[in-house]
Amino acid sequence: MPEIKRTWDTPTVEHSESSVFQTTPDQIDPDNYIIGTFFITCDPRMDIEHAGVIIAAEQSVGTFTDVATATDLAHKTAAKVFSWKFEDPSGSLKHSGWVKVAFPVFLLDMDNRGIPDLFTFVTGNWMGFTPIPQCKWVDLQLPKSVLKLFKGPQFGVEGMRKICGTTETRRPHLGATLKPKMGVTDEGAAAQFYDAACGGFDTYKDDETYHNQWCSPLMDRITKIMEALDRAKSEGHHPEGDMFYVPQVTTDLETTLETADRMIAHGARGMMLNFMCTWYPALRALAEDPSINVPIHLHRASHAALTRHPRHGINLPVTDFIARIAGGDMVHVGTARGKLGDKNKFTEIPQIMGKIQDPLEHIKPMMGICSGGLTPQNYHFSIDLMGNDIQLQNGGGIHGHPWGTKGGAIGARQAVEAYMKSIPVEEYAKTHEELAGAIQAWGNKYAVASEESAVPELGEGSN
Repeated sequence: MPEIKRTWDTPTVEHSESSVFQTTPDQIDPDNYIIGTFFITCDPRMDIEHAGVIIAAEQSVGTFTDVATATDLAHKTAAKVFSWKFEDPSGSLKHSGWVKVAFPVFLLDMDNRGIPDLFTFVTGNWMGFTPIPQCKWVDLQLPKSVLKLFKGPQFGVEGMRKICGTTETRRPHLGATLKPKMGVTDEGAAAQFYDAACGGFDTYKDDETYHNQWCSPLMDRITKIMEALDRAKSEGHHPEGDMFYVPQVTTDLETTLETADRMIAHGARGMMLNFMCTWYPALRALAEDPSINVPIHLHRASHAALTRHPRHGINLPVTDFIARIAGGDMVHVGTARGKLGDKNKFTEIPQIMGKIQDPLEHIKPMMGICSGGLTPQNYHFSIDLMGNDIQLQNGGGIHGHPWGTKGGAIGARQAVEAYMKSIPVEEYAKTHEELAGAIQAWGNKYAVASEESAVPELGEGSN
């Protein structure tokens, strides 16, 4: 990942009552602290150093009043501001910028309360404070003592490649999404799956809103699709390895494991969870249950309610990093080009990919999933940006092909072949008619990034 450099200023004690919440970077042992990096905008009459002290006080001792005269216990339990940088390079505007806060790890009951406790401490009350109207949680660093409590992905990148037979070729995976997202019958879904399998795709998944539909009961749909898979395999399609169906398991927490067990009993070889809707405890329950021995595909429906505002909420690198330690095997990361892509993805997506794939103790790397407006002509943007350990997820980009899903899937596979051979898709299309059909249908759709507001740049200090 490209190194992001920033020189951080060391706090000075300008507020006598705040000294217990301040320290210098050399006093922070990363093995003893959970470190959060925040991009904050506070009241113009306040500087970000003071705002950082407010954060540290609220999320540890719980009060800002007379803390410096408190007991030794207060000093021991206090969170610490140890670094900051103003957004304004000149430093004349001091009310917005990046602050780093270290939370003593022993304050959290990660053994029993897990990820909910992490959110309670790191974001807690202070993100609603009047003097700090905007805050973006942009990075998270966890000590080894916390990481060892999590199993992480069961399969991860290499497990997915072993299933699909791509360990040697290292090509990007291809995934198909059921379309339209509502109203498709069991038979219709099975027919789409079969055509995608014939075209050489690796996975086929339910869309995020498609679960136990009136026209397609979940268990019946799994049965029909598994029959289609057996047919495709018997005919010699996808000779590299296995193609598998990823039905949706998103439901209330009390029925999640029961639903997952029933899905596996009906033949499911993977499952999809809308983890931003169920939140992390449901993901962790699935990932760490010994009976759930299939990959978990994470959709992030609803994430934008928390992540999209450039100055408030939580950055996607943080949400996806936590999804990794909680046990997801693959997660949606956006696209370099597409209906869910914008110019900021060229900075944010590399940060996400680092968080889900960089070495992290015993935690396996996740496979990134690119989705939203992908067509064979714009694959190369995402592969160039993210590397080959991704899955290119296609909906209308294959089902809308002039020759149907099978033609679209074959054309998509040809586009990946062209990339792996370093041949431009337009050139490869001259001898591959399905790819030529895709180019004729979509041209350069989604080849230009949109113009959204910039996301604050990620600070230093990532795992």
